[in-house]
Amino acid sequence: MKIKSVILLLGGNQGDVSKTLAASLAIIEKDLGNIVSISHTYQTKAWGPIPQGDFLNVAVKIKTALPASIIMKKLLDIEKAFGRRRDIKYGPRTLDIDMLFYGNQRVNNPIVNIPHPEIQNRRFVLQPCADIIPKYLHPVLKQSILELLSICPDQLEVKRWKM
Repeated sequence: MKIKSVILLLGGNQGDVSKTLAASLAIIEKDLGNIVSISHTYQTKAWGPIPQGDFLNVAVKIKTALPASIIMKKLLDIEKAFGRRRDIKYGPRTLDIDMLFYGNQRVNNPIVNIPHPEIQNRRFVLQPCADIIPKYLHPVLKQSILELLSICPDQLEVKRWKM
């Protein structure tokens, strides 16, 4: 199978999030593929209707030969290993991992929908992606990450996080 560049977004707002992000990145590198770039870590107010603490988010680019559905299953297993529960939509979580892009492919099946359908509407996704793939053209919208960031309707502040 051909090697693909895959873009993931990791985030969380429960527990020691920076430790969880570091540990989950190590598992991703071991089980999914080589990490070739990692964004800065960003802090953002929670997106959605549930009052909760701020999120930390990081985007990562990996190179892998795995199919998208296998990657997604492994990402769900990693989330579960770090205590992820899916009982409240947009609720607090220890770890959330979204597969944003799988090369330039579109994938739509019961397991995964790529490109992630909300990328262009979420500043907390676009800002870290701009660190690692600023000129990447969204395969459906045909606009770069920087272009999408400049017109993003989401006005939540996204700021670089410092330990």
